[in-house]
Amino acid sequence: MPHPNELDRNRIKRGLSARKRYLYVSPSVRPVRGGYLIESPCCSRNADENGALIDVALILYDAVSGIWKLFRKNHAVGIWEFYSLYHRLASVIDELSADPERVFWQ
Repeated sequence: MPHPNELDRNRIKRGLSARKRYLYVSPSVRPVRGGYLIESPCCSRNADENGALIDVALILYDAVSGIWKLFRKNHAVGIWEFYSLYHRLASVIDELSADPERVFWQ
């Protein structure tokens, strides 16, 4: 199945509803070339003092290797940083939902 697609976009949205941080905001999952961009209002004011919509994560699928690549946004310098590789989308969603190091939901 090519990416992005509605089925996986909805899986990500549903999975993020079980996240551990910032439960009072509604993140969006937008299709981008080769994957999905997760954005959310910034409630903590750590990344944006006005509480604007910020980039949370970028999920890209490598069709050749069958690997999901997860990136986090470094808001201080405004760039995407590679975070990890996953064989299953469910594992990506689990990592984003738990975010034990607070690198995504800042």
